[in-house]
Amino acid sequence: MSDHGGLMDGVYRYQRHIYDLTRKYYLLGRDELIADLAPPPGGSVLEIGCGTGRNLIAVGKAWPGTRLYGVDISQAMLETARAGVAKAGLADRVTLAQGDACAFDPQALFGRAGFDRVFISYALSMIPDWEDALTQAAQCVAPGGRLEIVDFGQQDELPGVWKRALFGWLDKFHVSPRRELAIAIERLAHDMSGEPSCHSMYRNYAIRGSIAWVDHLPEH
Repeated sequence: MSDHGGLMDGVYRYQRHIYDLTRKYYLLGRDELIADLAPPPGGSVLEIGCGTGRNLIAVGKAWPGTRLYGVDISQAMLETARAGVAKAGLADRVTLAQGDACAFDPQALFGRAGFDRVFISYALSMIPDWEDALTQAAQCVAPGGRLEIVDFGQQDELPGVWKRALFGWLDKFHVSPRRELAIAIERLAHDMSGEPSCHSMYRNYAIRGSIAWVDHLPEH
């Protein structure tokens, strides 16, 4: 965790102060995911790779009464998240912790093993062992819960010059859109006895996926 955490701290030490202002123009699909979360009354929501806390704050406003949890590998980002959560008046509902998305213990960090909704928004493209992170996320879903994912697509339906420019720019920030994301979601759902759903958005600018477990725990 220390190597990648240090890298992320370096990348976002200063960017975190303008991150939300700039990213709102191209991290598309986040708000649609949040609007569709529909956690049960008094339910729990975990974001893996919570960054500045922007999404958790939006979830807190959209779904009053939910308990919110966020884990991120970057201590610098968590500092910004804590300040944002406090400013939004949600400190009593949000618990944040530092951890590796691929191997954290939710019981140790948050005092609970499962969450009604778990989501990952534009973080898998930044995690080297992203498939491990996807599996870890699924293992954090409570019985009857759901895992939601949104991330960059392959831009296949957009002009080639756009794809080259976007991918080149993302690479400067250690972001690598995952070509196999949809396949990985389908495979994980099969392996863990869940119901998958996956589709592209905005001419394959983004991929939106989910895995639902109707009335049982994910099978590890």
